[in-house]
Parts: sequence; structure tokens; C-alpha cells
Amino acid sequence: MKTLDLTMALVVGGLFSTGVYLLLQRSLMRALLGFILLGHGANLLLLVVGGPPAAPPIVTGGESPDPRVYADPLPQAMALTAIVITFGVTTFLLALAYRSWLLSGHDETQDDVEDRRIGTAAERADVEPAPAARPDTPERGEGDR
Repeated sequence: MKTLDLTMALVVGGLFSTGVYLLLQRSLMRALLGFILLGHGANLLLLVVGGPPAAPPIVTGGESPDPRVYADPLPQAMALTAIVITFGVTTFLLALAYRSWLLSGHDETQDDVEDRRIGTAAERADVEPAPAARPDTPERGEGDR
């Protein structure tokens, strides 16, 4: 493994791990920054997977050189598409965070009380009550074995 490959692997891993950590925070701005870091990590990963830079994929001459010297345009196209999608989702998340800040004065997400109530009711319904012991039957003790 080359030094550049190891460095890029560490950078991509760092971007992904920091992005996931920030996404798990309650602050919407931290979640937004985490999403941006995940987008950058995905773009770097796509470009690293594409291999080393090579000659452009367009051939202008009449001869056909070795196809191994051509650049693969697919990772570049996917990275460009990922940049556009990340930009669109980032602006949407930024608008949501701004709206939340206008309505509540802060950007932290709150627990949904109704969702918590439904969750606890569902958990109570899943747990079956233990059958009550009848008073006229003796309990199994140590002598009943």
C-alpha cells in the first residue's frame, strides 16, 4: 500500500467517523455538519476508488492506444452527482434548522411526547402478565422434586 493510499484511507475514515458522530447529536447544526462531512467522505471515497489519474477518456487521434491509460469517467460522474445531491440536501436541512430556530429559539431536537407514550403502551402490550397462582394449590417447593 502506498503512502498516499494510506493517507486517503485515514482521511476518508476520519471524515466518516466524525460525520456519524455529529449526526448522532441533538443539535441540528451539528447534524448538518455531520451530513456535510459524510458527503465529503463519500466524494473522496469515490475518487480514491477510481484509481490514479490518467489520460482523458476522449481519444482525438486515429490510433487506439492501450486502454489501461484511459481515465475511468464513472467515479468522476458519481462524485459530481453526489456533490449536487449533497448541496441540495444541505440547503434543505439548513432551512429546517433555521425554521426550528425561529419557532423554538434553539436548534436542539426534543423528544416527541406522543411517540414516547405510544412506545411505552406498545411495550406494555407486548409483555404478557404472569398467571396468578391459585391459593388452593400448593406451590412447588424443594420437597416436590
